[in-house]
Amino acid sequence: MKHVIPTHLSPPSKRWVKQIIGDFDLESFHFRLLVKAADAWDRSEQAREQIVRDGITTPDRYGVLKAHPAVAIERDSRLAFARLLRELALDAAAPDTRPPRTADYGSRR
Repeated sequence: MKHVIPTHLSPPSKRWVKQIIGDFDLESFHFRLLVKAADAWDRSEQAREQIVRDGITTPDRYGVLKAHPAVAIERDSRLAFARLLRELALDAAAPDTRPPRTADYGSRR
């Protein structure tokens, strides 16, 4: 079955979905769950990046520190990702969000 990878996914998530499609024979409902898992992973990464920029706390209107809203988004998205993977029953690693190695990786200058 031919599955079309959504264009809104991040490049690492697209690669991950392609890898899963190549490694497993997925029905259409499995593919939809896989895309939702990739969505959840991307959302957790977006929230994590926001937290890195802003910090884990933010002041409310009275100046009292509270948890940054992205903390809950990251947590919820990670839980959704884990649950979707469990539902799919795939033995697959999460998308690798690290940048690819360059030709000069490990060389000393």
